[in-house]
Amino acid sequence: MGIGQFAGALTCPVCGSVLAFEPGRAACPRRHSFDIARQGYLNLLNGPQPKNADTWAMLAARGRVHDAGLFDPVADAVAAAVSGARTILEAGAGTAHYLARCLDAGVGLDARKGLALDVSTAAARVAAKRPRVAAVVADVWKTLPLADAGFDAVLCVFAPRNLAEFARVLRPGGRLIAVTPNPGHLAAVRSAHALLAIPADKGAALERPPFELVDAVAVRYAVPLSRAQVADLIAMGPNAFHHPPANTLAVEDHVDVTVWTLERR
Repeated sequence: MGIGQFAGALTCPVCGSVLAFEPGRAACPRRHSFDIARQGYLNLLNGPQPKNADTWAMLAARGRVHDAGLFDPVADAVAAAVSGARTILEAGAGTAHYLARCLDAGVGLDARKGLALDVSTAAARVAAKRPRVAAVVADVWKTLPLADAGFDAVLCVFAPRNLAEFARVLRPGGRLIAVTPNPGHLAAVRSAHALLAIPADKGAALERPPFELVDAVAVRYAVPLSRAQVADLIAMGPNAFHHPPANTLAVEDHVDVTVWTLERR
């Protein structure tokens, strides 16, 4: 279905007008035009991507981790929290793994569609390959190139949280599903390899107007990790930009996160 399934929902990053789709491009009434990449994604960043955008190597490592099922219980909890949503945005989507799981979950929800938004063009290329997923390059920290109240659910999984913009693009009664790591998350990996610490307040400040907390589900389970899997866990996230270790150790560790469900009032 591609990016065209979100006709009327995407806006111009220059003037904010709604974009109309034409063969190979999207344009607004003020003649600002944006080419649709041959891989199917639409770049609405309106400038160069930041230096900390996900690289191909990071995305490949993340893909191997997800393919190994290391975060399957987290993905299942996210999909359960989405419930009956039909139009889903994943902000900071990366490979759109969690969005794809949500689109595949449930019975009789063939009408579900998802938009993956990420600041990385490489991530958008990966996400655009998934069935029923459209991909847009944009910065989560800025005004999202999306019309007001266009989504039933927003996913934010280990990603930046722009709560004001999430509230704007959600319909009243829509849900924000956020996943944050707890201090025990991959603690053995972090300790053994001197990695970045997890701030203690990662889950703080989510419950504020217009959001109201509906549920907070703790997901914690043991994972035996090979040296290769530890290397991929380090390479797939922010630690990749901070001199990752040349050698890794196999460890017994835990995935330890909270899945937050908040309703837009």
